[in-house]
Amino acid sequence: MQGMILDRVRALMSEGVATRVLGWETGEFPYDRTPKFFNESNLENLKYDSFCGCNLSKYLVNESEKVIALVKPCDSYSLTQLCTEHRVKRENVYALGVACRGKIDVNKIAALGIKGITDVEEDGDTLTVHTLYGDKQVARKDVLLNKCMSCKGKEHKNVDEVIGESEDTSSVERFDMVAELEAMTPDQRFAFWRNELSKCIRCNACRNVCPACTCVKCVFDNPNTGVQNKAAADDFEENMFHIIRAFHVAGRCTDCGECSRVCPQGIPLHLLNRKFIKDIDELYGDYVAGDEADQRHPLINFTKTDCEPSIVHQRGGDKG
Repeated sequence: MQGMILDRVRALMSEGVATRVLGWETGEFPYDRTPKFFNESNLENLKYDSFCGCNLSKYLVNESEKVIALVKPCDSYSLTQLCTEHRVKRENVYALGVACRGKIDVNKIAALGIKGITDVEEDGDTLTVHTLYGDKQVARKDVLLNKCMSCKGKEHKNVDEVIGESEDTSSVERFDMVAELEAMTPDQRFAFWRNELSKCIRCNACRNVCPACTCVKCVFDNPNTGVQNKAAADDFEENMFHIIRAFHVAGRCTDCGECSRVCPQGIPLHLLNRKFIKDIDELYGDYVAGDEADQRHPLINFTKTDCEPSIVHQRGGDKG
């Protein structure tokens, strides 16, 4: 697959489509992949394999020159949404869709008790994990990223061409955990989120990686707001940062799962966004952010069938 991508990128460059490509390179570890802009001089360092989980779409914000961008199916939703919001100029992107069969989470490999990981090799549905203490075999399906386990499908959205055939890796329902939270009492839900959000170290990784967070100046970086401090001063601020961010992306979140993927504390931040997605679907009808170019999301698109705030909405037998 990587060879096919490199051949196509070289061909596009030779045709004058663009002089740079946005993809992934090997990071600090052999199994680590990090975003990178390449040109003809370093194109041999471009990697594409089962560790390229990072969503590249945000790196195209404010690009003024034509770029070839490698786009996985789930990433294509984010790219489409960014173009809809005029944060990325579609004419400046040659979206090269690349096939995906799910990406591997090395933290899940470590969680199996495998220590001293030096490299990971993939052979079909089996992974060979090389460690300081010998090799281990792991089933690929058992160590997929959580976002891949609730994959939205193998179809690319609004790309210029596609290389390879993707797989739908869904094995869990997207809203199962949200439904479990809704079934809790208010006190139980509050305790759940207080426990999770109390782990936050305000590293801002979730905000920085989120394709929907592209404000030129974030309210939490503004010294005039009184909430600029990076470390939370109290319980209220721990809650406020993530709740405000969730409201900020409501209706725009493509559920790419990057917020949870990069969180060093393992906080399931995507559940906040999925709660909003589920509510929007129930109140306004099914809607998928980034599914279509230039579509207005329900929270900014009034229709006569919209749910009125004064009407008690019936949800699954419970009044919401």
